Amino acid sequence: MLERATSVYMKYGIKSVTMDDLARELGISKKTIYKLFKDKNELIAEMIRMKVEMEQAVCCNCTIQSENAIDDLLQITKLVTENIGNINPTVFFDLKKYHPDAWAIIERHKWEFVLETITNNIKRGIEEGIYRKEINPTIIGRMYVVSIDMIMNPEIFPWPEFQFEDLFREIVRFQLNGMANEEGQKLLKKAL
Repeated sequence: MLERATSVYMKYGIKSVTMDDLARELGISKKTIYKLFKDKNELIAEMIRMKVEMEQAVCCNCTIQSENAIDDLLQITKLVTENIGNINPTVFFDLKKYHPDAWAIIERHKWEFVLETITNNIKRGIEEGIYRKEINPTIIGRMYVVSIDMIMNPEIFPWPEFQFEDLFREIVRFQLNGMANEEGQKLLKKAL
C-alpha cells in the first residue's frame, strides 16, 4: 500500500491529494488508511523513509558493482535522474512547507548519506588515480549536496523550463569534469 500511495503523491503532489483522493486512487477505504497511519503526516513521513531507504540500497549496490569512481557516480546519476523525472515538482515544496518531519528525513539523507557517498567516491577516485589528488573531498562533497538544493529551487531554476533530471545530470558532469585528472577525463569521455 505504501508504494502505491507513494506513486500517487509523487505523480500529483502531496498537498493536492487528500486522504479521500488517496483512498479512491488505491481502491480502499479511508478507514483502512487510518488503521495503518495516524494521519497524513505519518503516512508522508513513512513514504519518504521508504523512498530514502530504497535509494540508499540502490546507491550502495551501484558502488559495489561499479568499475571505478567515475562509473559509480554516473550509475548513481542515472538512477537518481530516473527517479526525479517521475516526481511532480510541487512535491518538494509541499514537503518543506507542510510536512516538516518528512522534510527532516530528506535533509538528514542529504547531509549524512549523500554527503558520505560523494565524499567516499572522491576519495576512491583519488586512490584510483582518476581524480585530481589536490581536491578536498569534504569541500567538494558539501558543494555537491548544496548543488542538489540549488536545482530544486524554483526561483533559480523554474519548472518546466528547467527539468530536474537535466539539471542534475549537468551538475554531475560539471563536477566530474572538475574532479577528473587526465586519466579520468579519458574514462569520462568513454563513458559519456
